[in-house]
Amino acid sequence: MTSLEVAPLPLRGLTTLRTGAAPERMLAATTRTELIDALHEAWAGGEDWFVLGGGSNLFVGDEPFEGAVVRILTSGIEELPSPHEGRIRLRVQAGHSWDALVAYAVERGYAGIEAMSGIPGTVGAAPVQNVGAYGQEIQETLVEVELIDEGADAPVIVPAAELGLGFRTSVLKHHYGEAQLRRAVIVSVTLDLAVTGGAGRVIRGEQLRRALGLEDFEPVPLEWVRTRILHTRAAKGMLLDENDPDTHSAGSFFQNAIVPERIARALPPECPRWTVEPDLDTLTVIPLENYFGLTPRPETPERMVKVSSAWLIEHSGIGKGFKLPRSRAAISSKHALALTNRGGANAAELGELARFIQSRVHAEFGLLLQPEPVLVGVEL
Repeated sequence: MTSLEVAPLPLRGLTTLRTGAAPERMLAATTRTELIDALHEAWAGGEDWFVLGGGSNLFVGDEPFEGAVVRILTSGIEELPSPHEGRIRLRVQAGHSWDALVAYAVERGYAGIEAMSGIPGTVGAAPVQNVGAYGQEIQETLVEVELIDEGADAPVIVPAAELGLGFRTSVLKHHYGEAQLRRAVIVSVTLDLAVTGGAGRVIRGEQLRRALGLEDFEPVPLEWVRTRILHTRAAKGMLLDENDPDTHSAGSFFQNAIVPERIARALPPECPRWTVEPDLDTLTVIPLENYFGLTPRPETPERMVKVSSAWLIEHSGIGKGFKLPRSRAAISSKHALALTNRGGANAAELGELARFIQSRVHAEFGLLLQPEPVLVGVEL
């Protein structure tokens, strides 16, 4: 056992869904240097591996993981000047608590991530799935990440524009049933935030305004926004609480469905939906040898719409608190998107419930809900 290798712990004690046996090997890193060394050690043996931060976006199977798990326990926030007037940059170590970062920013009047208060997990995991809440996403403030590609000697700086950030996705995320586009580990994250001081901020996003109950466009204090968001998340069982089984989950287990507008029109009109804005800055590059003086007419992309998967679940006959017979897994009593471990449930029970929900929604609405957590040793 090396200085970074530790006795393997059962993953059910390190993940919020509370599933998973102890892996074959476990390494723990508390500094940037240790993290790089631990990854090199895991890669040296050619074994399978994955990194573990807060464990809030993992669904781990019941069989022991045959490989190395690298725990990222780094922390630290560094304030840097921004090239943009009235803004500041924060460089944050990957293992730092995401909500602790939000609290730090709000306390100092740095705006741009306050709507994402209460999201569990670590800062390094946030860009991987482009975390967001109430219409606010990390891609709006993310400048760059420092990451190390599998097998590389040292980390490199990668601009946010190269991460392929989309709705709960990036080139770094391992989607169920698909190969990871870039197998790498984030070492640190740099955000660019607006400095508001005590002046507060005007909230313009429709989803956030609705969640906060705002009717006018007057500035509101960041601390007020954070408090309201934390209250809302707690009411939905989305704040970790040892005494509340509704919080023993991976948050929203299924992504809100993104569908073409023509598909959304076929859904019941009362199903909540939000238009996904198209990328209007896409460039058409024509090789010089193929240019004959005419530019092709740009294609108008089909409008995409995000629809509420929670509404789809509840209107497919599966209500809050639903569970299958003799199962210790259940839908949260507060939020239809959360699959919860009611005490001692294994991955097989949670997987059975997830598949049942997928089948009901598909039968009623023709849509196949996609899991949001990263699945390790689990099949749906």
